[in-house]
Amino acid sequence: MEQELGFAHFLAHTDGVGRLVLAALLLLSVASWYLIVTRALANTLAQRRAANFLAGFWDAPSLQDVSRALAEQPVDNVFAELAQQALQAAGDCAGQSPHKLAAAGGLGEFLTRVLRNGIDQEAARVEHGLTVLASAGSAAPYVGLFGTVWGIYHALVQIGLSGQGTLDKVAGPVGEALIMTALGLAVAIPAVLAYNAFNRRNRIWLARLDAFAHDLYVLTTVGAPVRRN
Repeated sequence: MEQELGFAHFLAHTDGVGRLVLAALLLLSVASWYLIVTRALANTLAQRRAANFLAGFWDAPSLQDVSRALAEQPVDNVFAELAQQALQAAGDCAGQSPHKLAAAGGLGEFLTRVLRNGIDQEAARVEHGLTVLASAGSAAPYVGLFGTVWGIYHALVQIGLSGQGTLDKVAGPVGEALIMTALGLAVAIPAVLAYNAFNRRNRIWLARLDAFAHDLYVLTTVGAPVRRN
C-alpha cells in the first residue's frame, strides 16, 4: 500500500525543531493579522471622526465657537486634540507672566512647541505595531526556509537508513518539507503588504496634521482666516 503524504503526514513525523518552527510561524501570522485588522479598523474610524470634526471646524464662525464646541463634546480624534491644545496654549500664554519659562519667546514660540509636541505624539501613536509587521515580513520566509532545510535533512537521513533512494521515495518527503517555505511566504506576504499600506497612510495622515497645525498657528497668532487647499 502506498503511504499517503501531505501536511498531516509531515506534521505527524516532524520532530521538536519542526514543531517549534511551525509554532513560530503561527505566532507571527496571528500577530500580523491581529494588527492588520485592528489597525485598519482604527484608521478607518479615525479618518471618519477627523473628517466630521474638520467639517465643523471650518464652518465655525470663530475660534471661540470652536473652543465652546470642544468643551461640550468629547475629543475623539487627533485634529480635535490639536485644536484644543492650541486654544489652551493661547489662553495659558495670555494669562502667564512673561518671566515664566513656558511663556518664553511669546505666543508664537509657545504655540509652536505645543503643536510640534502634538504631532510628534501622533507620529509615535500611528507607528504602533509596524515593527511587528516589518519583523514578520522579513523573518517569516527565513523561518520557513529553515524549517524546509531541517525537514529535508531528516527526510534524506531516513531515506538513507532505509536504503530506498529512488525518486518516488525522495520526492514525497522533500515535497512535504517544502510546505514550510510556503507557510513562511504565506505569513510574510500579507505582513509586507500591510506594512507598506500603513506606512503610506501614516505619511499622508501626518502631512494633513502638519498642514492643519500650520492653519491653527496662523488662526491663533494672526487671527485672520487662512486659505485652505
